[in-house]
Amino acid sequence: MNSDRFAALVASQPENEMFRFSLAQALLREGRSADAVPHLEFCANKKADWMMARILLGKTLLALGHPADAKPWLEQALQLAVEQDHEDPERELRGILTELR
Repeated sequence: MNSDRFAALVASQPENEMFRFSLAQALLREGRSADAVPHLEFCANKKADWMMARILLGKTLLALGHPADAKPWLEQALQLAVEQDHEDPERELRGILTELR
């Protein structure tokens, strides 16, 4: 689905983090990274254990040229990856964070 469909769902239920996450993903697919950021922030702030929202937010902020803003989100995602035994994201995040240092 395109972002317009998800935007309508978010408008009807603005507190629904799944609609917002789907909207953010659609915006990213459309190359509208800056527009995805507030939706990813909403998702990450709403669920303390949502690793993927933090990964996408961190990567999006990096792509937008904001490494200082991305780093805390990526560090949180790494902590969650370790806690949740997600080895591939853990490896990827360690690599990204090493490059940021």
